[in-house]
Amino acid sequence: MIYRLRVILDVREDVFRDIEIQGGDTLEDLHNAIVQAFTLEGQEMASFYLSDEEWNQGEEISLFDMSEGDKSQRTMASLKVEEVLTATHERMLYVYDFMNIKTFYVEVMAINQPMVGVTYPCVVYSYGDTPDYSDSDMEEIDDPDAFDYEDEYDDDYQGDDIFAGDDSFSSYGDDEGYY
Repeated sequence: MIYRLRVILDVREDVFRDIEIQGGDTLEDLHNAIVQAFTLEGQEMASFYLSDEEWNQGEEISLFDMSEGDKSQRTMASLKVEEVLTATHERMLYVYDFMNIKTFYVEVMAINQPMVGVTYPCVVYSYGDTPDYSDSDMEEIDDPDAFDYEDEYDDDYQGDDIFAGDDSFSSYGDDEGYY
């Protein structure tokens, strides 16, 4: 069977690819297809995470077994796409480059029969350009002026007084020895 996956890059602008891959291909094959589809360098660590309908991160499936001791970790090369994704609308997260994290949302859009003459995996639809990442992009995140937003409070807004004028929390009683 052929899995049509929508892979969405988590950035401000819409950037996604629809990738078709054989169910018998490994998650490592899917990793390589994502790297090529989004023109990533391909030299960084990556992991898939099983996910639920709300994109909550579950079990990690890494590129390499990074476990210690007797307990081994499932790896991309050891699992086939069809073993992990068994129905439409199942979801996974894909995280690439743990030093400059890029998060992707992966969802099964359709499961179909293979088409004659098509080489899989392949990108069947592409929308948006993958942004270039650099250290200066990370600095932008820390710059509050980098984001466009409307200040919803007046200039004289001081916030809610959560203590409602009660400042008795500033000292302890005689029996605790603090003043």
